[in-house]
Amino acid sequence: MLYDQALITTAYVECYQATKREEYRQTATEILKYVLRDMTAPSGGFYSAEDADSEGQEGKFYLWKSAEIDSVLDKREASVAKSMFNISKEGNFHDEMNGGKSGPNILFIDKTKAEIANKAGISPAEFSASADSIRKKLFDYREKRIHPHKDDKILTDWNGLMIAALAKAAQAFAEPEFALAAERAADFILDNCRTVSGRLSHVYRPGRDGITGNADDYAFFIYGLLELYAALFDVRYLKAAIELNAHFIDHFWDRENGGFYFTAEDGEKLIVRQKEIYDGAIPSGNSIALWNCCGSAALPGILILKIKQRKWA
Repeated sequence: MLYDQALITTAYVECYQATKREEYRQTATEILKYVLRDMTAPSGGFYSAEDADSEGQEGKFYLWKSAEIDSVLDKREASVAKSMFNISKEGNFHDEMNGGKSGPNILFIDKTKAEIANKAGISPAEFSASADSIRKKLFDYREKRIHPHKDDKILTDWNGLMIAALAKAAQAFAEPEFALAAERAADFILDNCRTVSGRLSHVYRPGRDGITGNADDYAFFIYGLLELYAALFDVRYLKAAIELNAHFIDHFWDRENGGFYFTAEDGEKLIVRQKEIYDGAIPSGNSIALWNCCGSAALPGILILKIKQRKWA
């Protein structure tokens, strides 16, 4: 799911900022490279999801048998790969139906580079070079498989989360490529998911009318625009964030009790007009709206700090 990629990227970026541990930067970068490669539309927006199953089998695209590793890699690389990714002939996970192991392996790393190199009898430098070659060969081989289906609808709220993650990574890692991707996605949403009156639509699909935007669409996309403005200092994004926040307050704010309703006051009439405050798989619109309001209020001071820390032109 796109929101999973966005939220965990943000967590890794902030962990890197707090600790400067290289593995956190590398993990965040690899997640974003996947999103830019496999979940980005030619127009710049981000797709919603990629299926877990292909050819009728859960996870088939990502699973490997030990014999496949042997067929793709030479003997030395295969030995390193099996140690690095915890690959065994019988498989490294149990089948949910019968509790046994049926041969496929999930590639995962649970040891440091030094530990893997020591087990393989090579130096850490040799391991790093070998690992890059192994990854490329396995990736090229996997690309020939039947890919999982993509859910290619473009959702305003989830795109907002990914725009924010990319913008934060661009700042933390001094990586202009991530800022450019965030900018393209933001421009796509502003051009294609905004009505004549300036309000947001929830979803984009070519040739179809968009669904009226909800609280998450406004809160998450405004969040993305504010992070993008902090990364690029392009006033267009700050202006758009302020305009959208005005629409958000006008149409979603509970003037009696405070907080934002999930639907607009002129939207579809429901039995109960919900107000979501619970953070589940994704944050609630009210949580992010509060973050946006606090961030906007503190923006001048934050920008001065970011200007001092900025590492690219």
